[in-house]
Amino acid sequence: MISPTLPAELKAALDGKLQGFSRTDAAQRSQKISTSYRAGGTSGTIKSEADALAYALARMPATYAAVAASLNALTEIAPDLAPETLLDVGAGPGTASWAAAEAFPSLQDFTLLDANATLSRLALELARDSTRLAECRYLPGDAGGNLAEVTQADLVIASYVIGELSESDQRALAAAMWAKARHALLVIEPGTPAGYARILALRQQLIAAGAYVATPCPHEKPCPLVAPDWCHFNQRLPRSQAHRQIKGAEVPFEDERFIYVALTRTPPTTRAARVLAPPDIGKAEITAKLCTEQGIELAKVPRRDKAAYASARRWRWGDAVIAES
Repeated sequence: MISPTLPAELKAALDGKLQGFSRTDAAQRSQKISTSYRAGGTSGTIKSEADALAYALARMPATYAAVAASLNALTEIAPDLAPETLLDVGAGPGTASWAAAEAFPSLQDFTLLDANATLSRLALELARDSTRLAECRYLPGDAGGNLAEVTQADLVIASYVIGELSESDQRALAAAMWAKARHALLVIEPGTPAGYARILALRQQLIAAGAYVATPCPHEKPCPLVAPDWCHFNQRLPRSQAHRQIKGAEVPFEDERFIYVALTRTPPTTRAARVLAPPDIGKAEITAKLCTEQGIELAKVPRRDKAAYASARRWRWGDAVIAES
């Protein structure tokens, strides 16, 4: 399991870039970018080195936390997965690549792809002194159009990128990424109803193409949730002083809500139920909403069953619950 906080090397690289950088200016740029982000994209807003750095300072910690949580879920279900090559689609400042490097010591080759030249320059600068990412390759161009020129990779990751595309382009990108994924594809989106809908569409499309769902779902069946409910998860992360200043926040932590799907070429050897909401811990029992192979289950674990109750007390939103054999 990897930490949701930025690795020490990445923190040091960001701190180095902060020298002489106005926090007030960064906050203003970050607010403008956040407004654009909520409207469906950031690429057109990030035009200068200052824009790119403001974006990285504001969004990198939360994006990293979501990718780290998704990778932790994948490695829990597929512990034998040991990719040597990574393709990071829509890489931005390289956030997902940093998380993958932490999750998989086996990774030796990193290819990053993004259309924004300003973000790509920042990514390469941040990786320059990294023990793992110093030799990474950054390819210019949009994700859909340039994937044809990229060789296959053991693991393909696309974090917070498909929401910037039209529905037809999302389908084309999903097919292209799956074609490039030798072993696994991980896609992460914001944990909104719209992000969930995009993940559902991609999931359905690629299951039809032969993919297996490793996580978070314990099956390849249609999602059993009924609107207005939607699947998403939460990762809490600490905020540094610089992060609080740039975000204009007082609280020392941030909650990043996200949705993801990890698809593999071979079926997972283990299926796990998934905790879909914070469990309700009562005096007499613990109640938890689970997604299981059979559908949605409201699990009730009585206090009198001491061993099961103690185990259920450790359940957290997003956890895999593997049945005892």
